[in-house]
Amino acid sequence: MPITLRYFAALREITGRTSELVEFAPDATMADARAWLIQRYPALVPVLDRCVAARNRTFVDATTPLAAGDEIAFLPPMAGGK
Repeated sequence: MPITLRYFAALREITGRTSELVEFAPDATMADARAWLIQRYPALVPVLDRCVAARNRTFVDATTPLAAGDEIAFLPPMAGGK
C-alpha cells in the first residue's frame, strides 16, 4: 500500500528529500516505517531516537497500523524561545 513519508529538519537534511512515496505491506505499522527508514538511511538512527511519530498529522505510537494513502512523519524536537 502506498504511504507518503514526510521529512522535516534533520531528517530532511540527512535524506536530501522533503518526502517520498513508499510501498508497505497491508499490515504495516509505524514501527515498520521506522525500520524501513533505518534500513534505507542508517544515519537517521540518532535522530529517530529523539523523534515523535505522526500519522496524518496526529501523534501516534509504534503499534499504530498504517493505511493506504497515509502521510507519516517522524518529528524531531524543536528548539526555540528568546
